[in-house]
Amino acid sequence: MWRNSKSLSSKFQISINPLYLLSSASSSAEHGGVRPLLLSHSLSQSHPYSPSPSPSDSLKIGLHRSDGVGALSATADLPSLASSASHLARHYGQCYWELSKARLSMLVIATSGTGFILGSGHAIDFAGLCFTCAGTMMVAASANSSNQVFEKQNDAKMNRTKNRPLPSGRITIPHAVTWASAAGLAGTALLASKANMLAAGLGASNLILYAFVYTPLKQIHPVNTWVGAVVGAMPPLLGWAAASGQVSLNAMLLPAALYFWQIPHFMGLAYLCRNDYAAGGMFSLADASGRRTASVALRNCIYMIPLGFLAYDWGMTSGWFCLESTLLTLAITATSFSFYRDRTTHKARKMFHASLLYLPVFMSGIMFHRIVDNQQSLSEENLESSVELSLSSQDGNVKRKSRSRNSTDGSQVRPPVSYASIAPFPFLPVPSYADP
Repeated sequence: MWRNSKSLSSKFQISINPLYLLSSASSSAEHGGVRPLLLSHSLSQSHPYSPSPSPSDSLKIGLHRSDGVGALSATADLPSLASSASHLARHYGQCYWELSKARLSMLVIATSGTGFILGSGHAIDFAGLCFTCAGTMMVAASANSSNQVFEKQNDAKMNRTKNRPLPSGRITIPHAVTWASAAGLAGTALLASKANMLAAGLGASNLILYAFVYTPLKQIHPVNTWVGAVVGAMPPLLGWAAASGQVSLNAMLLPAALYFWQIPHFMGLAYLCRNDYAAGGMFSLADASGRRTASVALRNCIYMIPLGFLAYDWGMTSGWFCLESTLLTLAITATSFSFYRDRTTHKARKMFHASLLYLPVFMSGIMFHRIVDNQQSLSEENLESSVELSLSSQDGNVKRKSRSRNSTDGSQVRPPVSYASIAPFPFLPVPSYADP
């Protein structure tokens, strides 16, 4: 009797567990969890005295053995694992994007690429351009990520930055430091191997200047604004050095434009976000009235006016760029002067928007007119070479004439006969020469 009840309980065990696992597997697939598999395992372990089903018993009830049930559960867990992996990839990808300040890094790439094109001469190495932009992007991402690591506490106090990955707790500081270190090393190595050591040195020095000099100064002294302007002016110089392997006077024009442009750009932003900056303990100019902020912005706009003429005078662009650059700079100067006269949020926003428009137009113009100027220089070189050839041919004719005159003074030289015996005048008589 006991054996029969034991056999009946074992058959009941075999008949119940697979059905439970099947329903559990379906619920696991719906909810994306693995709990039913653990429950089925604990249920089977709760009856250690029950014997394992024989193959005949399995055939009688029409179900597979336990190995098949495990395979079914593992198959049901694959979609949940894939969903978890996809979620992690999206999460950390978004964190890396925000740590790198990707939109700001795109501007850095644009300025570096413009410097590379200006320093390339007549032929542009497009593979080198791509490698330079990629290396610059990695270095910029590392600098921006390091900046956020150091400013985690201050970012948490400002509404503009409190939702960044580190203050919001979406990523840890060791993880962010690892990401910043890897990006910085990879970018510097790429510049050193595919460009040159000068470009790699400029990139590494700019990373150190931004992360370890500019960032601490933001909490100490207003001079951080000008240090940050030096950092922002470095990428076009890096691009020029990557293309030409050297730094010349012409290479300083675009960095100068970027240096002066950043001051009104930042002053407009600082006035718009002055309450947030005060909450975060950042020193811009400590200017409550905004008068000094406006005067600094106006002064640096005036400094940009002669840059177009210098580009033309140094032979980098045509005269059209001188005119266009002057008009463009006068426009942004007018917005800064308006802000100087009436220091309101509306005027500061207009100056800030004008600064956003100025830089892409300036860089597009200098590249466009550089191409025209190179074509003009090529035509001038061709004209000079043709003039030299004509002069050399004239010199040769003069030498031959003088040589023939000298020969007639001594003995008479017999001229060629072929000119009188071939077409188009074959009927002309052969000239006869008198014997000396």
